[in-house]
Amino acid sequence: MFDKIIVITKKTPLQELIEKFNSRSQARFYIEHSGQDFGEYEAFDDVYRAALDSLRRAIPEGVRHQFVERSFLPNFLFGPKDLVVTLGPDGLVVNTAKYLDGQFIFAINPDRTRIDGVLLAFTIESFSYYFENVIAGKFPAKTVTMAQASLSDGQKLLGVNDIFIGPKSHVSLWYDITHEGMTEKQCSSGIIISTGAGSTGWFKSIIAGARAITKGYSRYFEGVECPAPDGIRKFEWDSGYLFFSVREPFESRTTKAGIVFGRITPGSPLVVSSLSPTGGVIFSDGIESDYLEFNSGKTATITVADKKVNLVACAGK
Repeated sequence: MFDKIIVITKKTPLQELIEKFNSRSQARFYIEHSGQDFGEYEAFDDVYRAALDSLRRAIPEGVRHQFVERSFLPNFLFGPKDLVVTLGPDGLVVNTAKYLDGQFIFAINPDRTRIDGVLLAFTIESFSYYFENVIAGKFPAKTVTMAQASLSDGQKLLGVNDIFIGPKSHVSLWYDITHEGMTEKQCSSGIIISTGAGSTGWFKSIIAGARAITKGYSRYFEGVECPAPDGIRKFEWDSGYLFFSVREPFESRTTKAGIVFGRITPGSPLVVSSLSPTGGVIFSDGIESDYLEFNSGKTATITVADKKVNLVACAGK
């Protein structure tokens, strides 16, 4: 089913420290004098290297494959029949998915003791067991919906977990927001657009915070204990919709806070027009360095992306 295996790897925090400080000893000196445990960096590095060695040995002889470090992704050309294997945290899957066009991702968790692995269906120990069936095309799959921000100048940005529209620093962004036929001027610290895959991350934090604040407000200012409902519902990875949440909207004589939460569907996009001369940005999945400028004169339309992420899944999961 596949022409080639492309393994995407990620530098460990220890490798990044050594690059920054030019040597292991200098990195150790910096970390230990900051009161941190350098041994934890070394332990994770050891586990990751062992997982990488196991993965190299598990790929059968004769199977075409290539190892690519994450930083080379922007310039790497994937073939239409490549099987992409990621070895790293959920963020590596998210980062890789943006450069794919329908290729399947076989996501491996290199260290279950340190990485939650919401998107990682496999461990390094289970890789060999599943690999034969996967390269033969015998596997279940999961589809992950992506979000897309399209600017009026033609630029686009995809998000696997979420997209952020807001200020580059700790100030406020001014903008017009339009959803489901309603428009208002707002001033806030930003808008978060969440996918199903991101509903256990930033989206969950937003809802948890809003509920706790409402409960506390009721108790202190109204004298009434307002219990928050137990649990926060997530929505499925392949859901055909997104949710948006406005952070800290400020009401004034010229700004409102009526459109602060809603569902984005193919028929109900979210449209945001910047009114801030400088400092506005749009970025996705927490990668602040890869952003679109969003200043006065630009309009962003947020929709469900046509492109999907295809994940290899375990049977029954």
